[in-house]
Amino acid sequence: MNIKRRSKTFHLIKRVPKRYRPIEPREVVWISLHTDSESVAQQKAPTAWQNMVEAWEARLAGDSDDAERRFEAARELAQVRGFRYLTADRVAKLPREEFLERVRAAVRPDGEPDGIEAAAVLGGAKEPPITVERALELFWTLAKDRTLGKSEDQLRRWKNPRIKAIRNFVEVVGNKNIADITVEDMLDFRYWWVDRLASEGLAPNSANKDLIHVADTLKTVNKMKRLGLMLPVGTQSLKDGKKNKRERPPFSTEWIKNKLLAPGVLDGLNTEARCIVLGMVNTGYRPSEAAGLLPEHIRLDHDIPHISIEPVGRQLKTDQSERVIPLTGISLEAFRQCPNGFPRYQKTSASLSATVNKFMRENELLETPDHVLYSLRHSFEDRMLAAGVDERIRRDIFGHRLDRERYGAGATLEHKRDILQAIAF
Repeated sequence: MNIKRRSKTFHLIKRVPKRYRPIEPREVVWISLHTDSESVAQQKAPTAWQNMVEAWEARLAGDSDDAERRFEAARELAQVRGFRYLTADRVAKLPREEFLERVRAAVRPDGEPDGIEAAAVLGGAKEPPITVERALELFWTLAKDRTLGKSEDQLRRWKNPRIKAIRNFVEVVGNKNIADITVEDMLDFRYWWVDRLASEGLAPNSANKDLIHVADTLKTVNKMKRLGLMLPVGTQSLKDGKKNKRERPPFSTEWIKNKLLAPGVLDGLNTEARCIVLGMVNTGYRPSEAAGLLPEHIRLDHDIPHISIEPVGRQLKTDQSERVIPLTGISLEAFRQCPNGFPRYQKTSASLSATVNKFMRENELLETPDHVLYSLRHSFEDRMLAAGVDERIRRDIFGHRLDRERYGAGATLEHKRDILQAIAF
């Protein structure tokens, strides 16, 4: 790089790239490296040039008709200049020397004030209003940490309820600026849901999910964008008249043996769905866990055939969900038919339950109207309980948290195999 001494200080001399000519009047810039040592100057030059380019990029972004882009550019430019972006009223309250330092930073080398620099360091850029729909767009980026490790299907199922909630809210209240949302708006949305519950026979949980997702979206944007708004959210939930959440009943042992496992009764299901159902009988895995199994997670050539449920390409429900389950009985036979997993349902596990439940309902394979595919998981736990299986082993196999500290490595794969073999169909 071209470095020259001016007086006692070395400077980096560079021609201004064409890209930055619209916002940089100089053709050549002299950038002080604040040292009288040539070797130190050589070391500092690349960083000094990078800082200059970043400042130009921020100025380019600030020279825009897009209010949101201008504001973000002002924040970035302030940071490049060594300042934290503050609104004009807060800048005015700074100690005199700090205030004057910012004023000096807003002046061009020729002594004229620079509008873009002033907007950045003196707080002249105004935060553009954010509408409810825009808040949701921002939310996806601001809450990106929540989606790390999610599969495409998990991400879709995570996004859709939030999209629905915001759509419903806008339908009732309108696409208002979030700074203008009032308590009355939130109550209007709540009353709208109360009417729907009464007219459509929906559960309060449906409304509460919408209220939670709207509040979460707005609060996340408010916090991460540092808007400082007092949002009227968080106290509008509806009470459920039922004291207890409805639990899905387990299939009885007799029903599984005489109905679900009767010869040919599941032949109408596609092969992958049938294998998942039969695999669930003696493992109790969640349907989504089975759908996400990859070929390397199905270990049939091991001394003790087993599956390994791992967070590969997806998130598991809990940390305890990561586990190894021996394959026994009809479940081992099912996995021998599907040794490479279930690609049909890997990205759309929700369709698995819908397919199986519809098939069972149409073929009278549900013990009661309240039974569903997931009832196999409950019956598996009941069978372990009836067999007197130790609580820790049950929870390890089932993927549940143990309500005490864990000591030791737990049951071996062989021990688990022997336990499950005794209760297997």
